[in-house]
Amino acid sequence: MTAVTAGTARRRTPSIRRRNRVVRPLQYVALAAYVVFLGFPLLFLLTTSFKSSRELLAPNPTLLPQSLDLSNFGQAIQQANLLQSGLNSVIVAVSTTIVVTVISLPAAYALARFRSRIRSAATGWILLSQVFPFILVIIPLFLVLKQVGLVDSLVGLVLVYTVWSLPFTLWMLQGHVASIPVDLEEAGATDGAGRLRVLVSIVLPLLGPGLVATSLFTFISAWNEFFFALVLIQNPALQTLPLSLARFVGSEGQVQLGQLAAGALLATLPSLLFFVLIQRRLTSGLLSGAVKG
Repeated sequence: MTAVTAGTARRRTPSIRRRNRVVRPLQYVALAAYVVFLGFPLLFLLTTSFKSSRELLAPNPTLLPQSLDLSNFGQAIQQANLLQSGLNSVIVAVSTTIVVTVISLPAAYALARFRSRIRSAATGWILLSQVFPFILVIIPLFLVLKQVGLVDSLVGLVLVYTVWSLPFTLWMLQGHVASIPVDLEEAGATDGAGRLRVLVSIVLPLLGPGLVATSLFTFISAWNEFFFALVLIQNPALQTLPLSLARFVGSEGQVQLGQLAAGALLATLPSLLFFVLIQRRLTSGLLSGAVKG
């Protein structure tokens, strides 16, 4: 029986090798095509931002600029006041991320650990709230914020982003909490640790990758959001980056493409940097968790 199995394995080995020789190059080609697909918009922004207006208006424009023109960046910063709007976006995105994380951590723990009818109703409401379109909630939301004096303020914008991001963040984070074995918490309780101590000393360290993922989602969502900010913010000094970039599109559809590309590139760099930093910590957290497991 062993000899038959060994012979069958030897006959299968050449076929597996031939299949790998065909499949592996196709996998590399598909991966390269996917990378090009993701990287082309950023490459287009980069090359367009360095083109002069003459190159942009050429009948047959090229992908790479003929010469590096830095005037688009200066005009974008001055015309759209990108420094102030960038600071506003940082304040709103960071504040939203902190508030959402602080609220969603205990709430996600309760959703994942406590079984009751309230939990089922809360989970259903979380899923239902994600199908609401923006236009359905913006009018009552504007009226409520106007009554409390939070229209045209960054605090009101942070509050709106928190409410809008919290359901999906709760849904993501409660899945990470559910994946943590309950035996670890029971062992901590056996050693005399209370519920708060178990949450801080046992659950929170194991939730590192989950917290990073939810923080990344919340930050990028608040950084790129446009519609709520368009309705709630009228003061030019309080506008966020998406609102400032909209200034480069004229009322008749005329686009200042060079300045828009330069401004969009500058607006994209902080979120890309944040993603790179968070991604490294996310990967290290996953690997350390695997080793400890």
